[in-house]
Amino acid sequence: MKHPSKTRAIAPVVTAGIVAAAFGGGAVASASVRSAAKPPTLSISQFNRTFSAMAKLKPLVAMGSGMIAAILPDTVTSTRYTEFDAPYLKRAFQTAGLKPSQYVVQNALGSTSTQFTDAQADITKGTKVLIIDPLDSGVGARIELYAKARGVKVIDYDRLTLGGYRTYYDSFNNVVVGNLIGKGFQSCVAAWHVSKPQVVEMYGAPTDNNATLFGEGYNQILDPLFKSGKYTLVTSTAGTWTPDVAETEFQQAVTAHKNINSAVIPNDENAAPIISYLKNLGVKPRTFPITGQDATLTGLQNILSGYQCGTVYKPIYLEAQAAVALGMYLRAGLTPPATLVNGMTTDPKTHKRVPSVLLKPEWVTTSNMASTVIADNFVPASQLCTGTYVSECSAAGIK
Repeated sequence: MKHPSKTRAIAPVVTAGIVAAAFGGGAVASASVRSAAKPPTLSISQFNRTFSAMAKLKPLVAMGSGMIAAILPDTVTSTRYTEFDAPYLKRAFQTAGLKPSQYVVQNALGSTSTQFTDAQADITKGTKVLIIDPLDSGVGARIELYAKARGVKVIDYDRLTLGGYRTYYDSFNNVVVGNLIGKGFQSCVAAWHVSKPQVVEMYGAPTDNNATLFGEGYNQILDPLFKSGKYTLVTSTAGTWTPDVAETEFQQAVTAHKNINSAVIPNDENAAPIISYLKNLGVKPRTFPITGQDATLTGLQNILSGYQCGTVYKPIYLEAQAAVALGMYLRAGLTPPATLVNGMTTDPKTHKRVPSVLLKPEWVTTSNMASTVIADNFVPASQLCTGTYVSECSAAGIK
């Protein structure tokens, strides 16, 4: 962004001071003019479920030009993208002062070619900043190289593009997500009195760096237990984010190893069909520990009914606000403040360090469900507490 010359910048301040002095308030008026010209500073600690902090970014609108485009990956691996990310991103853009013509939120619907052509079209229309959650690192790197050649800044959203050319990364601390899964599994094994855990360890898609980080996180917790002999790692799977494929992997594992009595599973969507399968086999509640992530309606109901240990809740409204805040600064040609960018992430392919916003996830069980996902209206109590789940909700203090 070009800045006016010193002589042109000083003139209105002096004038304002003279006029205000005539009315007895020169110093105050002069300070207010200088303050108006100063870019706002935003901290991740200011983000909350009301989105009020985003309004502080309104001065940045006039300081930049062009669009900010967000491209989400699909509607299958997690319902979050349509239920939460898209509306939260739109709300953040609107509250930050952008007009509908200055932003767009899209979904690639599981197609890498669609994600790439959407990015091309957005850049052609004048997009200055891309927020992208890549379907995989292959398409992510293609998009980011294309954007870089045209002077467009890119923010990796939720997933890091391996070998990419992004400027910033916005996500939850994904190793911590895995740690929470591992610790939650350990607590569940004890609470459900599984004396000799025979574990199948499952993973997300190997093409997704988040899945790698989740696995790294829960292995940090569980590997010492396997090595000590307290737990037995019976087998592990190749990994997928497709629920029916995860169910097939699980069925193959328990068919080959009849002694399996617990499973580390990286998200609620993969856990859901596996739990249905176990129910059909006659497995009783609170006997076969299973983990999850994403705090989906089905996942929460499986927790209430005693078929899932817990789930990692990631308040997506925080992630959406962080992405839009980064985008607003970049659109204005400014460096986001250190109060917003709170960490660094290493791209394992290039070993380059990427400035990052890393947010804090939470492990949710029946003990804190009411104060987290329900309080945030992430899953409304009216949807969760129906049919057979009414009494379980009551026992968990959910109204």
